[in-house]
Amino acid sequence: MFIKDAFTYELVDPKYSYFAGKAFGHFEAMLADIPDRLGETIPDFHNMELRARQLHEAVQADAAGRMAEPEVRAILADLLPYEEEMCKAERMYREGILPKRICHCDTKVNNMLFDADGNILCVIDLDTLMPSFVFSDYGDFLRTAANAVAEDDPHVDRVRFKMDIFEAFTRGYLESARVFLTPVEIANLPYAACLFPYMQAVRFFTDYINGDTYYKIKYPEHNLVRTRNQVALFHAALDKVPEMEAFIASL
Repeated sequence: MFIKDAFTYELVDPKYSYFAGKAFGHFEAMLADIPDRLGETIPDFHNMELRARQLHEAVQADAAGRMAEPEVRAILADLLPYEEEMCKAERMYREGILPKRICHCDTKVNNMLFDADGNILCVIDLDTLMPSFVFSDYGDFLRTAANAVAEDDPHVDRVRFKMDIFEAFTRGYLESARVFLTPVEIANLPYAACLFPYMQAVRFFTDYINGDTYYKIKYPEHNLVRTRNQVALFHAALDKVPEMEAFIASL
């Protein structure tokens, strides 16, 4: 369906990050009373326990013989100490303290339509709509939007977690989503900001160890470059957790 005088934007700045937070929070709020019995478009898409198991299986199989590479062993040693903490969402769900909700699961600035005056019309691109934790919509947006560089930028020293984007998106998100979020969900938003670069690092790393069988690559070390980038973003976000918590408490 064509919507007349509707526009999308690619720009990721504090203004449009605020709009994105408000739009996706409102989108979730409208669906908050729908049971999570909808099918999963991509089963276990954001299941960190599954991604951790896949990494361990790849290491064990060593299908491409890459575990002998010193950098591969160093990255694995960096990731593993955080594995248990990063898998806590699934544990909280099993314990009954974290709900699943109907989420968009592809939260980008260009997945919103604006009118000619800059007002948000609606959220679009609903093919990934499925039950998930709110961390999916919140954390995945920040993984791409709050990184100072693209996810495959080889200059790891340029990776930075942009707090202005975090603050703008979080302000908008909580303005519209606070009506249904539980205290546990709100308290763990900084965890979500760390979870998604960690999860994506694990996915890129697993694919590299497996011989690049899933993600399309442009050169032999592309997945390894992506892994370095996302590991750096994970650590950058982790360093900002106290600031994130303080900001959320101030709202």
